[in-house]
Amino acid sequence: MGLFDFLTQDLAIDLGTANTLITHEGQIVVDEPSIIALDENNKVIAIGHEAQKMHGKTHNKIRTIRPLKDGVIADFQAAEEMIRGMIRLINKKSTLLKPQKRMVVCIPSGITEVEKRAVKESALRAGGKEVYMIKEPVAAAIGIGINIFEPTGNMIIDIGGGTTEIAVIALSGIVSDQSIRVAGDDFTQGVIDYMRAQHNLKIGERTAELIKINVGAALPELDNPPQDFAVYGRDLMTGIPKQVLVGFSEVALALDKSIMKIEDAILRALELTPAELSADIYQTGLYLTGGGALLRGLDKRISIKTKLPVYISEDPLTAVVRGTMTALKNLETYKSVME
Repeated sequence: MGLFDFLTQDLAIDLGTANTLITHEGQIVVDEPSIIALDENNKVIAIGHEAQKMHGKTHNKIRTIRPLKDGVIADFQAAEEMIRGMIRLINKKSTLLKPQKRMVVCIPSGITEVEKRAVKESALRAGGKEVYMIKEPVAAAIGIGINIFEPTGNMIIDIGGGTTEIAVIALSGIVSDQSIRVAGDDFTQGVIDYMRAQHNLKIGERTAELIKINVGAALPELDNPPQDFAVYGRDLMTGIPKQVLVGFSEVALALDKSIMKIEDAILRALELTPAELSADIYQTGLYLTGGGALLRGLDKRISIKTKLPVYISEDPLTAVVRGTMTALKNLETYKSVME
């Protein structure tokens, strides 16, 4: 440990469309929704959970913004303010010495150079002195304990809020990958559209998210089905609030098209994989990470489609940020996979 280590603050950041996670000193210290609330003068009112409570309930003097869309920054100013605010949650105690921040931020594998620059500039403007970037599937592989330097093929399927990252990793590089902008947000929209079409019920994003958590499923038949969930919304015929009971098989129907797109992307990635690595994947199987991995029956559905074993990683929501943290701790070892 260096004499002046206290002057440097190491932060691993999983800047996600739905949630942002930050680790510091080996611990996840921030786990907040990626949302910010601003007043009419663009002053920050709330970030994270506090802003989420306001989402869909604001008047014309307050607006809530999700700065990231499809895994990349859509609102540069709001993203910078959000990152700055979340870093402030770590540094609640004011000190005379402001530590310089060294950050590793994970990014989608299909990101463009312009989008990459926007992420880096946002991190720098939010206080980063050194900013490195690592691709999400590589971070996820590190996070679930895979030795990415081995000459063995491993396929990672990371289903986040805005993107699904599918990558075959060997010898510390991505050999074949598919990055599609179909993920948790599309699942949410699918539920909203289904409730509108089948039940004449208008619901918001937060309610759709609750439906996914409570009765979300990828298959119409489950071994341990959840109980039906009471959904409240506005009747589109009368305009009056009403309640509807929704079962998991209905949600499976609502999510079917989005899941089919993810399955197609997995098959494309497998087709592009060299034969020797395909042989490895037959042995090692597929690894599911990200919030989408928690969808009931998704592992079984992908296994039926690919005829390969599918494993859900331990704590899939934090796999990417744990991998990012490991890469930051061992910067020299993992510098070859940084950008």
